[in-house]
Amino acid sequence: MSKRQLKLGLVPTGVGGPGDSNRWLDTDIPLDASVNIDWYVDVVRQAEAAKFDLVFIVDSQFITAHSPPHYLNRLEPLTLLSALATATSRIGLVGTLTTSYNDPFNLARRFASLDLISKGRAGWNVVTSGDAGTAGNFSQPEHFDYDTRYRRAVEFLEVTRGLWSSWEEGALVRDRATGQFLDPEKLHRLDHQGEFFQVVGPLNIQRSPQGEPVIFQAGDSDQGRDLGATIADAIFTHAATIEQGQAFYADLKGRATRLGRNPDHIVILPGFTVTVGDTDAQAHEIARHYRQLDQSFDQALAEFGRPFGWHDFRQYDPDAPFPAEALDHAKSSFYTQAKKVTDLAVAEGLTLRQTVERARAGRVSPFTGSAETVANEIQRWFEGRALDGLNVHLGHPAQFTRFVREVVPILQDRGLFRRDYEADTLRGHLGLPVPQNRNRQQHGRRDAA
Repeated sequence: MSKRQLKLGLVPTGVGGPGDSNRWLDTDIPLDASVNIDWYVDVVRQAEAAKFDLVFIVDSQFITAHSPPHYLNRLEPLTLLSALATATSRIGLVGTLTTSYNDPFNLARRFASLDLISKGRAGWNVVTSGDAGTAGNFSQPEHFDYDTRYRRAVEFLEVTRGLWSSWEEGALVRDRATGQFLDPEKLHRLDHQGEFFQVVGPLNIQRSPQGEPVIFQAGDSDQGRDLGATIADAIFTHAATIEQGQAFYADLKGRATRLGRNPDHIVILPGFTVTVGDTDAQAHEIARHYRQLDQSFDQALAEFGRPFGWHDFRQYDPDAPFPAEALDHAKSSFYTQAKKVTDLAVAEGLTLRQTVERARAGRVSPFTGSAETVANEIQRWFEGRALDGLNVHLGHPAQFTRFVREVVPILQDRGLFRRDYEADTLRGHLGLPVPQNRNRQQHGRRDAA
């Protein structure tokens, strides 16, 4: 077995994602970065030169005037990743698409296309859409409830993976001498009849060098963790402390083991901002400066309602007790996140202002310090089984440059991170096996019979 090695992902959010309403004021960031393909190509090539495993493109399909700047105006993930596929050669390309407002056939075809264009570097972050307002953009009267969202997601994945197995190896004969293009016995219909989907198949595109796109998932509720343990190759998550990271890591891998899966075939990748200074003190001062600069209290208050179904918290007295009744608005949104916030506020008797400020303070990254300190902490989390790798939020470009130039070489010197790519596909980078074609398995059983 090869030595376990750290994985690194890049999360570029252009002019500013959640909590970074004013990041676009940084003159190192183009004013149109979130829709500027040249900017994306530049930062992703930097990550590829540093041998990152993947770039991860986040997405949602509902906005308000109080959404972060990057959310207001950004490129669609698969279109963007297809462009990046032709501008890079090794880095993995992961995009977020929802099972709630897509159909399996179209999504399977689009991801299979990206996988072929990139020669096996595609990954799909499976989400069920937490923004309740999304329903209104897809001719639906309301958002799916939690249970329906996850049942639909499980069936969606079953259909999509079934379609990705439409073509057995060798189905496309392409023999000019005999005139045979296709071996019809190796092309398979799906004929799926389920609760949410009825799909005939087969998919009209072949498999890629990595078999099928890598499946990523993020969700902290019981349903979300069960879904990840059931279907995911990799998990995106968040952890404020190493103890939280270890608890999530052990829980997710344990669930996978109980389902009969190899826990080493699920990669845990929490996301973090990394702040590097000449000294630990300077790094913490840089982080404090960015927190104050990147979002005011009023901006944070306006954005605070997103997990609560975009409930408007500006209507309350900020110095009155936190309005716990607002949790009712989160039932079809990011309920797990909203409940954690509400439970904390009620348990500690916080005002709304204190709750918002606590959330802002909670954004302080454990990976803040000199290059040596940051590398030490990454190593501690990695060796302590709190993560298999981390998704580095690009944030302010100067900080990403320092991470690549100062921290990554230390990790490489310690043998924790690769000096060069050892594989050509995203599955290869992550140490994941190529999934067997389901129809090949059935074909083999028929041959044996």
